[in-house]
Order: sequence, then structure tokens, then C-alpha cells
Amino acid sequence: MARTILTGIDIGTSHTRVVIVEYKKGDNEPTLIGAGISLSAGVRKGYIVNSKLAIESVHDAVSQAEKQAGIKVKKASLSVGGIGLSTDTAIGTATSTRVDNTITELDVERTMRACEEALKDRNKKVIHRIPLAYKLDSKPVLGDPVGMKGKKLEGRALFITCLSQHVERLVETVTNAGIEVTSIIASPVAAATVILSEKEKIAGSMLAHIGAETVGTVVYENGNILSLSMIQLGSADITNDIALGLKTSLEEAEGIKVGTVISSLPKKKIDEIIEARLTDIFELIEKHLKKIGRSALLPAGIIFTGGGSNLANLTQLAKRDLKLPSRIGFLNEKYDGKMKLKDSAWFCAYGSCICEHSSPFPDDESRVPEPDGAFRDTFMGFLKQLLP
Repeated sequence: MARTILTGIDIGTSHTRVVIVEYKKGDNEPTLIGAGISLSAGVRKGYIVNSKLAIESVHDAVSQAEKQAGIKVKKASLSVGGIGLSTDTAIGTATSTRVDNTITELDVERTMRACEEALKDRNKKVIHRIPLAYKLDSKPVLGDPVGMKGKKLEGRALFITCLSQHVERLVETVTNAGIEVTSIIASPVAAATVILSEKEKIAGSMLAHIGAETVGTVVYENGNILSLSMIQLGSADITNDIALGLKTSLEEAEGIKVGTVISSLPKKKIDEIIEARLTDIFELIEKHLKKIGRSALLPAGIIFTGGGSNLANLTQLAKRDLKLPSRIGFLNEKYDGKMKLKDSAWFCAYGSCICEHSSPFPDDESRVPEPDGAFRDTFMGFLKQLLP
């Protein structure tokens, strides 16, 4: 039976996770066939600081997943997070290339490329490109402008970007581990793909992925991404606070945080330490929501995921501080049937597999670029538009 094998890699600050799924012919539901995890080394806040150690972490996690799946991983989709991840909005214009002024797919692509060229920071690499709206001869277009008639097409697009150096080092790390990176997906988007329902994306919602040193957020509205941000705080900061507050080791503090170690000190004292740091995180989330005009205005609320989402009272504190519905994320019905991944820390790696199979964007820019091929395709497309 024909099948498609997809691999997702998530290089986090604390752990590197690898997920391998299988799609059988005629079946749109993936089956988990392999998973591997290793302690991350050489990574800080999602950024590679020691390539040699990071390569070893990737190799160890991949080897575990390969052994379970009984296959050799040659290609993978890479989940990218870290402090360099952000969103930018830009406007660009292009004139019709046809004599009769009919807008073509090439005109739309040229408009989107003009939007990308308008981005101010040249040190950022575009990971995803999301068209937001079009105007044709200054009049708003509802939907796709292809086939309409007009001289000047104006587009507005949202770009999910990351520091070029950050992306390049991540790709280089995976490549040096012997694996070709076929696509890149922003980690909060990867997790949201397998957690949020379409209703939640349409109504308005935020997914918050709590990692060891960062919290990645993505906001959806009307089915589209509205914004993405990274907060330079994470669950490791809570562990550090507990270690300082209780004068104990980091290992014991981590156990106290997750509930596997019982402290002799009153539970109230521990809860106060955890709550103080969560309040800091919520203040930064609230600041971002105010910036985009969505403070207390997301009907589907905030959904937490990641290794730091298992904290007691997390959702109750979020409801109090953010004035939003709050819940812990779990796999939505569409992707949960044949999965055994219940720990949401795996959802970025799993989501990157899903995004590789079916892009969450109508105008996918997540593929690792091939400059020569891209130029050839654009040039040939231009020639075709000139033919009668």
C-alpha cells in the first residue's frame, strides 16, 4: 500500500523532539509511527549557541524516532521558534502584465513580492507570507483578484519573520545531522494547527506555547493569523524563582514545580512564587493584546500548550488577569484519532508534520527556498502571461 512518511523536528531550549507520521493512500488521518526526544544542548532561547552540541541532540532524538518507526529519516520539516520570531505587515503594488488588464496569478505574485520588498529589516527572513487584502485601482477586492480587470493591484500582507542568522543556524544544524530540511514552520503556528479548531480561529483566539525560556503566542481572527509574538520568559524562570525562594537545587525546584517532589514548606508559599512569575508573563501577553486592539476581546479565549502548560492554577490565573476564557490545549478531533501524543510539549514537532502535508496558508511561503528554481518558475510564468 502506498504511503507518505513525514518527519517533524522541534529544537527547543530544554528538549529536542522528533515526530514521524504516516499517511496511507486514501487516508487523510496521520498515524504516529515514531517519536524521539533528547536533552537540548547548545541552545538558548531557541537560538543555537553551540552547533556541535545541538547537532548531537538532533541526532540522538532522530535515532530514537527512526528505531521506533523502522525507517531512516532523510528529510524533515523544521519547527522554528525563539526570540527572533515576529510578524510584520507591508503593502506593495504591481501593474497588470496583460494588454487587456486582466489580473493574473503572476500579477498577484508580483504584488506579494513588492510587499516583501517593502519590509524594513533586511536581517529578517520571511518564513510565512499571508495575504490579508487587495485593492484594484484603489477599490477593495473581496476575495481573489485573479480574473478581474484593472491596471494597478495593491496588496497588504502579513509576514511571519525570523532573524536570518537564527534560521540559517537551525537549518545548518539539522543538515549537519544528515537530514534535509524541506520546509520551515513557526512553532506557535505548528502547535495551533493541531490544537485550535476552525471555530476558534474564526471567532478569535490566542494560542500560548510555554517553553523553557520563551512563550510563543499566535492570535487568530476570522480564520487568519492576526499577530505572532515571542516573550522572553518561560517555565525555567519559574524553576529559578522556586530555587531562590526555597534555597534549594534547580533539580528539586523543578520537581516541586511539576508536583513530583513534596516540599516541607507550605504549599501557599510555593503557589505565591509560581503565581508571581505567571503574572509577569500575563502582563506581557496583555501588553501585546492591547497593542493589537484585542485585550479581553477574543471570544474563544487563550489556549495554553507546551511543557510549561501543566502548572496548577494556570487557567484560573489567566482568566483573572487576562479577562478571557482559558483552557489547556489538546489535539483537536481532526488530528487526534491515531495519535498517542498527550503531552502538548510534542505538538510543535507533530504540527510541523501536518503543515508539511497540508499547508495552513493559502499562499505558502514555508518551503525552504531554491533561488534558481524560483527565478526560473517566475520567469517562465511571465513568458506564459505574454502568450495569446
